[in-house]
Order: sequence, then structure tokens, then C-alpha cells
Amino acid sequence: MAKKAAPKPEKDAIAPVGFLQKSAIQRTNSEMHFEDTALLVPLFGQFDANLVQVENRLSVTIHARGDKVMIEGPSDSVERTREVLQTMYDRLAKGQELGSGAIESIIAMSNEPTLEGIVSGDKAKGGDGAPVMIRTRRKTIVPRSPGQIPYMQQLARDDLIFALGPAGTGKTYLAVAQAVSQLITGSVQRLILSRPAVEAGERLGFLPGDMKEKVDPYLRPIYDALYDCMPPEQVERRIASGEIEIAPIAFMRGRTLADAFVILDEAQNTTREQMKMFLTRFGQNSRMVVCGDPRQVDIPGGDRMSGLADAVDRLEGLEGIATSRFTAADIVRHPIVGRIVEAYEGKDS
Repeated sequence: MAKKAAPKPEKDAIAPVGFLQKSAIQRTNSEMHFEDTALLVPLFGQFDANLVQVENRLSVTIHARGDKVMIEGPSDSVERTREVLQTMYDRLAKGQELGSGAIESIIAMSNEPTLEGIVSGDKAKGGDGAPVMIRTRRKTIVPRSPGQIPYMQQLARDDLIFALGPAGTGKTYLAVAQAVSQLITGSVQRLILSRPAVEAGERLGFLPGDMKEKVDPYLRPIYDALYDCMPPEQVERRIASGEIEIAPIAFMRGRTLADAFVILDEAQNTTREQMKMFLTRFGQNSRMVVCGDPRQVDIPGGDRMSGLADAVDRLEGLEGIATSRFTAADIVRHPIVGRIVEAYEGKDS
């Protein structure tokens, strides 16, 4: 009996080989060298924690040997990792801090063509060609997300800015930093920081103490931003002299706020009447920034129409008035905050 011919291999049988070859081509490795060895410890982090953070986020493997770093992984991820590590190194070389939050922001921005400018301020330019940055007594602040670039330009240019978006996008912090910068340079004489005294879904009841002690818990985020931009003793001295005023929005009625940088935080919790009253306090040589998240309204009672949403609807597009809208992609806190915001927004929509 004649032997049967061996079956011909099917074409699909060689597909895995081609796939492996393609995968091998896509993977690469790259070596980096850092000259200043004194910066390697803060660059790598305790027990290489910073390198591990970059590895986990960009799906690469990083081997550190002396002043050299070897990066292995998909070619596009390796290139992003090189850019991220170089930016981290440059940040340390300029004397800037490099915490996990800063690293996360650098990684998040590594998809953007302006990463170097966003982190260093060298390439993110304003309308006059100057770098986009805010200088205060304690630090120089540069954009940390794509949405912060136009916002910081508006803060330096426009008379009234509405900053809308979720928590953690830097709306209030950047506004306070710009206000502190202008107070230091003398372009404004006063800093007025306000917000409605509305609890986030709670009823705290009677609070002991004088008026300042009663409203301070509501204004704590503003204090934190101030202390981050100015030495604490200067903050206290300027508050005592009246150069810096922190008060609930109810204290604004009947006033004209001239030569002042005025910030209203948590503006989504104002009523339409409160917002109109606040905006009409605008005086000569003043600037106003109104910050809030239209999706987190805590106005008590049946009136759920936010004064912030109403004001933006009426005023957006008028000369001298600018609007910045932030998304979860602009959150510069822990990355899990962005994922939480996205999950809630997706559920509500």
C-alpha cells in the first residue's frame, strides 16, 4: 500500500512566527546617561520608587546602573520614558521638587508635544512670546496640564475669568498664585478671596467662636494655596493689614472692589442673586476669577439653579470675559482622582 503524503502545513501555522517577529521589531532598548550624580538619588527615588512609578505607568523595564539607565520595552513607550526621565532630571537640576504628584503630571503630559515647555516653562509661550509661568515668593509655577496653559494666559490678560471643571485641576490654586504675584509686584493693592459658606451635603449646625472662626473651615483650601505661594508670616501680616481679605460672599454686598484681585471659589454654590451681586462689585483696576464645578452643586432648598451656570450662560463671549473649561484629563492630583471623576461623569451622563 502506498504511503499517504504528509499533509502540507496550513498557511495559518506560520502566523505566530510572523507575529513574534513583528513584536520583536516593535520592542527596543535605549540607554541614558546623567552627568550630575548628586541628582541620581532624588531622580531614582527611595528604593527606586520613582523608576518603578514610571515603569508601571509606561509599561517598560528600567535598569539603573551607576549614572546610566537602560530602558526596555515597546519603542513608543521607550521614547516617552526617555522624555519623562529627562524632564524629571531637568526639574531637579533647576532646584524644583519632584514628588510622586509631579512625576504623575510629567507622565500624563508625555503624550503632548509641549511636554518640555509645560514642565519647564521654556516653550509654553504667551501671546507676547514670554513663557507661561507665575512667579511668587516661594516658587515659580508652570502649567501641569494642557488646560492650564490657556487658563494661565487668561489670568494674566483678562478682566473676568470663569474657571469651570472638577476638583484637582488647579482652578483656585493658579488663581491665588496669580493674585499673589500681582500683589507682590504692586499691580493690585488688595487680594480678596471669597466663597459661599455652604456645606457639601451636610448640616453642621452651630459653630462656636467669632465670625473668623466660623467661616475659616469653609475657606481652608484658599488658606492652603496662600501659604504655598507666600511665607506664612507674610500671609498673616497682610491679612492683619487688610491687604489680604478672606470672607464669605455675603460680606461683599454694598462694596466696590477697586484695585483688587478678587477670587470667588466654589461658585457653583451661589444663587443667581448672589452671583449678580458679586459680579457687580467690579471696580477700577480690578480682576475677578470665578471658580467652580457646575456638576457639584450643594445649594440648600429647592432652588438648584446655580448662579455660576446662569452667569456663564449670560456672559460668555462678552469682551474682557474669558472662560476656561477643565476636564478629568487636567486633574493634577493623584491619578486615581481623574479615574474617579471620569467614572462619576460617565454614570451621570
